[in-house]
Amino acid sequence: MLTMTDINTIRNLRNNHDKSINHIKKELSINWRTAKKYSDTDFVPTPKKHKKSGMMYLEKWGSIVSLWLFEDSKLPKKKRRNAKFITIELKKEGFAGSYRTVCNFIQDWKSTHYTESNEDQGFERLEHPPAEAQLDFGTMEVCHEGAFKDVKALVMSYPNSNVGFAVALPAENQECLLEGMKELFRQANGVPKKIRIDNMSTAVLQTKTRNTPAVLTDGFLQFASHYGFETQVCNPRSGNEKGSVENKVGYVRYNFFSSTPIILDFESFNQTLANQLVADRERLHYEKHRTIAELWLEEKASLLPLPGVDYPVFKEIEVKANKYNEIKMDNVWIHVPQSRNHSLIYALLRFDSYQLISIDGEIIHEGLRPYMNKKRLIEWAIILQDWRRKPRAMVYSRYWKYLPERIKLFLNHPDWSEQDHRVNHLLGLLATHDMLGIDANFYELIGDSSESNTYDVDWNNYDAFLLSSPNEEAING
Repeated sequence: MLTMTDINTIRNLRNNHDKSINHIKKELSINWRTAKKYSDTDFVPTPKKHKKSGMMYLEKWGSIVSLWLFEDSKLPKKKRRNAKFITIELKKEGFAGSYRTVCNFIQDWKSTHYTESNEDQGFERLEHPPAEAQLDFGTMEVCHEGAFKDVKALVMSYPNSNVGFAVALPAENQECLLEGMKELFRQANGVPKKIRIDNMSTAVLQTKTRNTPAVLTDGFLQFASHYGFETQVCNPRSGNEKGSVENKVGYVRYNFFSSTPIILDFESFNQTLANQLVADRERLHYEKHRTIAELWLEEKASLLPLPGVDYPVFKEIEVKANKYNEIKMDNVWIHVPQSRNHSLIYALLRFDSYQLISIDGEIIHEGLRPYMNKKRLIEWAIILQDWRRKPRAMVYSRYWKYLPERIKLFLNHPDWSEQDHRVNHLLGLLATHDMLGIDANFYELIGDSSESNTYDVDWNNYDAFLLSSPNEEAING
């Protein structure tokens, strides 16, 4: 079987150098059918079907032994059944296998069910021809569901026209990188011929040195082969070699994330961010004295076309459950009921979600990747105490826009003494509730305006707010 490097070479000769199948066959000394197969066929990854063979996996015996081993794991070692005893008990039930078959299954089961605590150069001339891009990550802060989160903005810059594209992602792993690149290609409606990256671990297996080239991961190579772009890896500690995207990351941060925008979900936020970047192209290029939009229109004609077959981004790994029916994912333990009853479990990881699949192909658990829920609570008690000292400036605070709309209307009262009273009342509630909880139970905790004039609020203003576009206001915020 050919390596991804060989496949990439075949596709490069076929698509970029217009070589015939016979020429590729002779030059690489491979079979004609092999050259034809890898030249003209789209190869996209598909989840493998991990099905063990043998009576322990295809019949009931494996499930029986798995249950016994799980039960014994809770007992002192001297009370646990050994392989010989298990074999004898199985044979009483009609088991036709051997002692060695049982031993192999037990060894396989234990290898996936122990907890972790038991496991022991030169410089390049920098030129910027059309359709060559630079890529990098930047860390940005957003507000989601009333709390602050760090997101990773994947930024792609085209130095020739100085146009930039950006997409917010929940993490900086390979699944997020490839999913983000797919979205950036979609926004550009084409693929750059070359992409310059640093030695990011999500794409680079072995760092580039003065004497040896960088070695890319198979996953990234397969992705690059599918889209047809060439990858250039910078020298270590040479940020100047991708200075365009370094500057673009800062530009995106200071122009679109400076006041911590509000995000409802990644899809709608990224669409709003893309629209803002399109509008930003109307400014003049810093050197060529033409608008970036005009320059991009010319450069865009040099892009490679998007492939006709979509590239599915996922990673498949084998996971194991500890004695508490917990599986570790993204450095977080997730409780999965009855997970120890499965001898083997495979995790199908996408950039924002996961599925846990048994060897029989059954989905036993699924959900959002743990890093999707990481957040930092806003210290509303401290902020409200500061607002008490300068109540008239409250609505101009950078934190004001993160309040739920009911709370905004409740606090924004023309009478200063009443406003101070309401701030104190809210501070008292924060001792036992969070801000979202107060908003969700507003009438029970603060009172209905029909029963008291103390907390009168014009809810017509609140209803009007719901008709506006939160993400548009947030990203401009």
